[in-house]
Amino acid sequence: MSSTPIISAGDLKNTSKNNKVPKRYLLFLLATVFITSLLITVNHYNILSISKTILLISRLITIAAIVGYALYKKSLTTWILISMILGAEFGHDLPQIAVKMQVVSMIFLRLIKTIIAPLLFATLVVGIAGHSNLKQVGRMGWKSLVYFEIVSTLALFIGLLAINISKAGIGVKVPEAVNQADIPVATVTKGTDLILHIFPENIAKAIYEGQVLQIVVFSIIFGIAVAMIKDKYKNPMIRFTEALAETMFKFTQLIMYFAPFAVFAAIAYSTGHMGLDILYNLLKLLATLYVSLIVFLLMVLLPVAFIFKIPIKKFIKAISEPVVIAFSTTSSEAALPIAMERMEEFGVPRKIVAFVMPTGYSFNLDGTTLYLSLATIFLAQISGIDLPIEKQLLIVFTLMLTSKGVAGVPRASLVILLGTAASFGLPTWPIYIILGIDELMDMARTSVNVLGNCLATAVIARWEGELNLKQEPGL
Repeated sequence: MSSTPIISAGDLKNTSKNNKVPKRYLLFLLATVFITSLLITVNHYNILSISKTILLISRLITIAAIVGYALYKKSLTTWILISMILGAEFGHDLPQIAVKMQVVSMIFLRLIKTIIAPLLFATLVVGIAGHSNLKQVGRMGWKSLVYFEIVSTLALFIGLLAINISKAGIGVKVPEAVNQADIPVATVTKGTDLILHIFPENIAKAIYEGQVLQIVVFSIIFGIAVAMIKDKYKNPMIRFTEALAETMFKFTQLIMYFAPFAVFAAIAYSTGHMGLDILYNLLKLLATLYVSLIVFLLMVLLPVAFIFKIPIKKFIKAISEPVVIAFSTTSSEAALPIAMERMEEFGVPRKIVAFVMPTGYSFNLDGTTLYLSLATIFLAQISGIDLPIEKQLLIVFTLMLTSKGVAGVPRASLVILLGTAASFGLPTWPIYIILGIDELMDMARTSVNVLGNCLATAVIARWEGELNLKQEPGL
């Protein structure tokens, strides 16, 4: 899929220069954080009794210093991260007000929900009709699709295994009000009903009910149909869906300006409603994701690189810049231009880069697919819903399809997570909590997305016998 990058490498460098934080202020910030952390630790372990007033003042000074840092940076990512700290403090100090702030995060997630159908439809149709015409791309087409499906499916199962081992969502004491109001009864679908549920009888109804799998099935068939019609009909439809996809990317960007407020409200509500203990589960979820992504890199991508004889050192050097851009901006799209350029320099022919890289942005987002399987089971765990293994495998099967429509833009995975939760009768209120750390998770999974797609271009080039390495260094 051809798309205009949200942030170019040059823009990122210029932004970082213009928003440089003075060293003196950084030292002041580090000092305040250290002193406040020390006071809290000393008081918590009863090493020394410190008055609540002093602790409150130290926390407020630290928060003020952090806000000052955000004013220097002028970055949406920075404000989202700081909103987590502000929300936790607000929820802890003013729980009576904080418990009424859920509506702010609900507004944000409602806006995100509006993206589901048009985003899935546009990205899948463009991906199939524009890039997956096997008659045109020949061997490269089916090799790419096979590789994408195998690797992304392994990522899904690693995420599923990781969350079942860590059980990051288990142990949260959910208030009765939440149990009664926000947790729907999980319905069990069996036999022919389960099969019929996959296929839409009315696409408008599927969109209204948020049936993601039905929307995906419709979009896939529609994309195949577009690929089979004459060019004079096909080209306008591809242009339309590309324009729709670009519009939805921009729509997502506009909604993301509201994200700091939503994150602040989500964390404030969570801490005010459930106490600071919920932060333990969030950190456990975050650690589960990072560990599982590392396992995926070491157990899947690294062996793939060895099997296809990709020079590791040279590859790491080539991808370092686009991966850093992806980590900093939490956007795969922002890293796309520089990633394509670096893979050409690495030795992958332009025709392969131009096909595999954009197609991978719709069909091969390894970090995001791993996160989605992990996060979906987390929703069930934190809500006290026991999902049998067959239901978990069905969720993985669904995500094998729905994750193919995830756009490489910040927080787009929330769209799929909301849709998957709705499809399987899981509650959506825990997503308000996940939203608080989604920025930190998005940094990691987006970096893996970019790394995985860069490796895919090298693998397909090697598979085709067209990887041209000027100097083949040792592994």
